[in-house]
Amino acid sequence: MLSLSQYCVFAGMIAVVLALVCYVLAFASDRIFQARVMVAADTVGAKITAVQDGEVARGVAVFGTLTSWLAFGFLSAALALRWGATGHGPFANMYEFSVAFAWGALSVNAYFLRRYRQWTIGVIVLPVALGMLLYSTTVPSTATPLVPALQNNLLLTVHVATAVIAYGAFAVGFAAALLYLVQSGGGRRLLPKRELLDDLSYRATLIGFPFLTLTIVLGAIWADIAWGRYWSWDPKESASLVTWIVCLAYLHARSARGWRGQRAALLLTLVFAAALFTYFGNLFFGGLHSYG
Repeated sequence: MLSLSQYCVFAGMIAVVLALVCYVLAFASDRIFQARVMVAADTVGAKITAVQDGEVARGVAVFGTLTSWLAFGFLSAALALRWGATGHGPFANMYEFSVAFAWGALSVNAYFLRRYRQWTIGVIVLPVALGMLLYSTTVPSTATPLVPALQNNLLLTVHVATAVIAYGAFAVGFAAALLYLVQSGGGRRLLPKRELLDDLSYRATLIGFPFLTLTIVLGAIWADIAWGRYWSWDPKESASLVTWIVCLAYLHARSARGWRGQRAALLLTLVFAAALFTYFGNLFFGGLHSYG
């Protein structure tokens, strides 16, 4: 089952690449469509060609969305197979967590796709997922026995699963915030209006923040069980706390201070940067989480 799980990860990676290529082609087709619209006023044939270009852009985008759903399915199967083969949640090492991170980004992206029908968010989310999958190829994928500190199947599963959802939500929030900064004045036709992007980034953060809070609380409980103390100022613990504080600052600034627009978008990019630092920090600074 481990080999089949790895095949599913590879298939998911290919699907992510194809979806991203489709989205890029959709943007390129739309640019051609807009250029032909500019010259279509005097020529009937040009008008017909312009309409066809617009239909091509929409069709390619739909295919990209379907392929992103396929990638989500492959990664879901990969994690399920890995879980069945190891007998515990597939979150015990950096390979498993990297695949799970990509799955979390795709799952939250799929939720927003279904709710808002805005595929352009995937132009940023898919490279994040692809980066995690590519990183997973650089670390050992061997399933080894759990170290004593990890031998708590329930907390291993729930603690890391909540972190995966939180990071996925922050990836979507970052994507919407970055597109907000790109969508200057609402002039880019395929991108959502800035008001919608601002709302999307806020709602994604509203999902990520409680999951990150739960991650920290569960981690403290697990730390007390495994190491005899709730908090050790471990680099990963400290980084997660910084991420939580920055995220709380964003939510406070928006609700109490009325922050919208560019300032809020820039703060959300900082939230995602802090989340990435939390994820990779133990690789550089060691600590109690270095076994991951």
